[in-house]
Amino acid sequence: MNSYEIKDNQGSSDAGRLFCFGLGFSASYLAERLLSKGWYVSGTSRDNEWQGTALPKSPYLFDGTRPTSEISAAISCATHLLITIPPQLSGDVVLRNFSEEIAKARHLKWIGYISSTGVYGDAQGEWVDETSPLRGVTDLNRRRIEVESSWLKIGKDYGLPVMIFRCVGIYGQDRNLLVSVKQGRARRIDKPGLVFSRIHAEDLALTLEASIQKPMPGEIYNVSDDYPCPPAEAVEYACNLLGTQPPPLVPYEKADLSSTARGFYKTNKRISNKKIKEVLGVKLKYPDFRSGLDALLKEFDRGS
Repeated sequence: MNSYEIKDNQGSSDAGRLFCFGLGFSASYLAERLLSKGWYVSGTSRDNEWQGTALPKSPYLFDGTRPTSEISAAISCATHLLITIPPQLSGDVVLRNFSEEIAKARHLKWIGYISSTGVYGDAQGEWVDETSPLRGVTDLNRRRIEVESSWLKIGKDYGLPVMIFRCVGIYGQDRNLLVSVKQGRARRIDKPGLVFSRIHAEDLALTLEASIQKPMPGEIYNVSDDYPCPPAEAVEYACNLLGTQPPPLVPYEKADLSSTARGFYKTNKRISNKKIKEVLGVKLKYPDFRSGLDALLKEFDRGS
């Protein structure tokens, strides 16, 4: 992904204005796509998230506790709003601080909220689609379920075009298994029958842009690639690309995992992406982790 900056002008007269709450790793891919088409893009970040990044130089600083008049003004001018900030213990910081401004915004054509497929909880390896029951078991995923409902409610109450995007694990430049292997952080955990799903950040951006072009208020979309697989399989492939010996295969029961990591291994599901293909017409650039890592290897080699 190339570096970019917010435009000094206001973008072309017929382009949109995207404001991102949490203009970080995932949102930056969408920002780059839209900037190349003449859009005006701005967003928020915390101080420490902007060190060494290739993001716009003029973010709106927002730590989730102190709303500012500048952000309120940006919301009132925005045509599109993207929220990537996960729920906090206190709930959704965007709605808590800016729900009134969002409800009054008159130019909004699209609001996208980034959630997680973790809201489905464990499906014992079965396929999950957008109609599947929400059985998230962690505190974070229970909060996600509540926040999704809050966003859909504000959309319904005020006639706002809110859409929910439930994402699997997102990877891309500088955040992928090649980096983990190179840094010695990759692990192969063996839990028979367990599969994980992934999505390249470029394909997430492609999906979001497809929704922008075809907004359907109140809709929920799973965002995943085509190939759920055992996590150890992806690690082995990354090691092979780098010519590195894979780390030893460790049984799940004997693995030294944090409580957060262990939580990932306790839920097992295959995420269906049928809806984004059939409803939004999405054609994934990286339909599986192999094609994604193959492309990232070229960038990885250039940066090493």
